Amino acid sequence: MLRREIASEKQSLILAVTGASGAIFARRTLQMLEGDARVGRIHLVVSGSGLKVLREELDLGISESAAIPSRLMGGPVCKTVYLLDSDVGASIASGSYPVNGMLVIPCSTGCLAQIAHGISSTLIERAADVCLKEQRKLILAVRDTPLSRVHLKNMLAAQEAGAGIFPIIPAFYHRPQTIGDLVTQFCCRVLAHLGLEQDEQFCWSSVAPKRQTVNSPAGRDETHRL
Repeated sequence: MLRREIASEKQSLILAVTGASGAIFARRTLQMLEGDARVGRIHLVVSGSGLKVLREELDLGISESAAIPSRLMGGPVCKTVYLLDSDVGASIASGSYPVNGMLVIPCSTGCLAQIAHGISSTLIERAADVCLKEQRKLILAVRDTPLSRVHLKNMLAAQEAGAGIFPIIPAFYHRPQTIGDLVTQFCCRVLAHLGLEQDEQFCWSSVAPKRQTVNSPAGRDETHRL
């Protein structure tokens, strides 16, 4: 019954957050998934290092696991279930439990290495391994720079195993005015690869962009064209 419901109705997804910088991307992704009528269930898993980054970058004071989804969301959640990264016996650790895909955002290079080499010592790593063996969507939003030869080899190994490598690199062709604009466009692009195109996504057109007036550092209005 559950497998047929997922296939014909709403998606069940895994959202994993690791200890790389970029917690703001995890927050925006969760907000989009919670607001998407095509999504029925979100399994949220945050690594120990990921929790530290949430505290540092989003100033989240988290004392109870049950409060993590709403604190990360910035409001109440209705679809998100929180799972401990240490709970390797959770539902998503088994290939018999149906999910449509998994997104690791941000994905540390350490987590990338574990996934690329099939090492499953945590729930995030095991869930990713399950997605690969069951040929389900797995997107790794890697966030680190510069990249060493080891990182690049691990990206290739993970991609060859079936993962999508989606480094957190912002776009500028949509003329972002705020950090939020950058984050939203990136998250839209990622979710599109999970079959969840977003209305907020800017799609490139060959039509010449309109002129845009912005304030210069000196306070003057200046007109720019990309």
